[in-house]
Amino acid sequence: MSVWIAIGLTAVGCYLVKLLGLLVPAGALERPLVQRLSALLPVALLAALTVQQVFGDGNGALVVDARVAGVAAAGLALVFRAPFLVVIAAAVAVTAGVRALGG
Repeated sequence: MSVWIAIGLTAVGCYLVKLLGLLVPAGALERPLVQRLSALLPVALLAALTVQQVFGDGNGALVVDARVAGVAAAGLALVFRAPFLVVIAAAVAVTAGVRALGG
């Protein structure tokens, strides 16, 4: 399969998913359960991606390294209600420090 066929199929698939979203009746989208789930779904997906990137090595194995310390530092900064840039700086500094120490 060439790259252009994959790009074309992806474009058609994206169009069909968008069309499917437009065909959903408005009454179905106004239900409280659907609204709650649509508000929580992005957070759950972001959390899953973060966990996969922090603890995964790409081969399905569990890895605990400097990234875990960086995420822990970011979590601690969030507990203390630090601004976003401070949270990122803390995660970067701790991760770099652990890597520099050989972890």
